[in-house]
Amino acid sequence: MKRSTFASAAVIGGSLVGSLMLSPVPGHNVAAAQVAATSALPRTGQPTAVLRIKHDVDLEAPQTPTEIYEQYVPPPPPPPPPAPAPARVAVVRSWAPAAATVTIGVPVYRQTRNLNCETAALQMGLAYYGHYYSQDALFAYENPDLRRPVVSNGRVVQWGDPYTNFVGSVNGSETAMTGYGVYYPVILAIARSHGVPNAYGGEGFSPGTIYAELAARHPVQIWMEARWSRPAMGTWTAWDGRRIRYSLAEHSVILTGVSGTMVRVNDDQFGTQYWVSKGVFERSWADFNNMAVIYR
Repeated sequence: MKRSTFASAAVIGGSLVGSLMLSPVPGHNVAAAQVAATSALPRTGQPTAVLRIKHDVDLEAPQTPTEIYEQYVPPPPPPPPPAPAPARVAVVRSWAPAAATVTIGVPVYRQTRNLNCETAALQMGLAYYGHYYSQDALFAYENPDLRRPVVSNGRVVQWGDPYTNFVGSVNGSETAMTGYGVYYPVILAIARSHGVPNAYGGEGFSPGTIYAELAARHPVQIWMEARWSRPAMGTWTAWDGRRIRYSLAEHSVILTGVSGTMVRVNDDQFGTQYWVSKGVFERSWADFNNMAVIYR
């Protein structure tokens, strides 16, 4: 997404607005259990500076549109391993090992255009491997299709093909149907040509595959609903005849960590980082047929 996705509550409906209140975005109330579950999980680094970002279209706090988000600071090097203990007689004990928590040092960037979340997630994935590009430089390879959609009764009937081009204006609005986004084949091609040739992507990935890649310290870009919401899905026919599954809350982020019950998210919509439960992730991700790009 899409800073403009939620400019019109009438498009998405009251049930979505209610669900947005549960989103784990800094500055908003979260259930006490969620706070307790996430407070012990690590971030990439400690904040040393803040940037005030104004969101004029946020529905959750229309009277207080200014929020504070943490900026990325690289983590300190790990401490040296402790010296081995003196040899002792082995004692056999049985226990259930705790699920490992793995985090990946991917920098946190915020999207620079209304609708270039996919490009911002790509920028973070490339930066993890030491390849630094501006979002505008990367977006130049997405060849936007600027034709306006055919709309009937408030639904998109025909528009561009996000599997081949960015659809609409990157400075447009999903709710106004002047811009949309781009899907995995375009992002994958740019990743491979800009320093990550072993990246792979597609649809229909199992959650287990994603968790295994994160545990192996490979960042994973996924497509989901903004703020992990569940709006109505639809389909349009692209100019080339392909049937396109879409949502006016389409969003893309990059996952940068995994624990036994949660995944860590670098969310370019806000330029921040947080943990979300695997259940919430899997439900929202399924709306886009488990679409992902793995950076490795």
